[in-house]
Amino acid sequence: MNSVENGKDFEQFRDELDAVERRIAGEIDPGARAMVVAGAVFLLLLSLVLPHTGDARGFDVLLDTEAGRIEHIGLPSRVFVWFVVVFGVGFSLLALMTRRWVLAWLAVAGSAIASVFGVLSIWHRQTPGIGNHVVSGPGIGLVLGTLAIVVLTFHWIRVVWSRTALQLEAEEQRRIAAAEAEADEHRRLTGE
Repeated sequence: MNSVENGKDFEQFRDELDAVERRIAGEIDPGARAMVVAGAVFLLLLSLVLPHTGDARGFDVLLDTEAGRIEHIGLPSRVFVWFVVVFGVGFSLLALMTRRWVLAWLAVAGSAIASVFGVLSIWHRQTPGIGNHVVSGPGIGLVLGTLAIVVLTFHWIRVVWSRTALQLEAEEQRRIAAAEAEADEHRRLTGE
């Protein structure tokens, strides 16, 4: 079999190989970090039932109940809790179940923003209101939720930036095939 026939055989499967490589590139492999991510998601859920501040729990902040209004919950806390539920819990669980790279990136982006709002919420609860109105300080749920979302963000970053062995192998095979095709084309053009 000569190099022209080899090239035609390879071209026949190029589309299939490209499709497989794209599918592999769109997947994540969290490995042992999956347990840490799952544990952080559990802690986030736990933080929603613990006191956020005063008598208001995380769910009171999320659902804007009377307990949340009595405690004068501010915008940073509301944004923090919504980001925790949507990105920290929702997208994290979706990314773990489907192992899709895009969902993991959404989880890490939302978790990073939630981390900032968590710290801002703690600070906000420690600052006197207008006219030195004293508010309840941060509760255990707010502190636990902030720490859990920071840990979750760190581990999601590590997961989405890591490359699996299968992805690296596919890239190496692509480089080898491209080099061989270039060498074959060079030989064909020069008549070697």
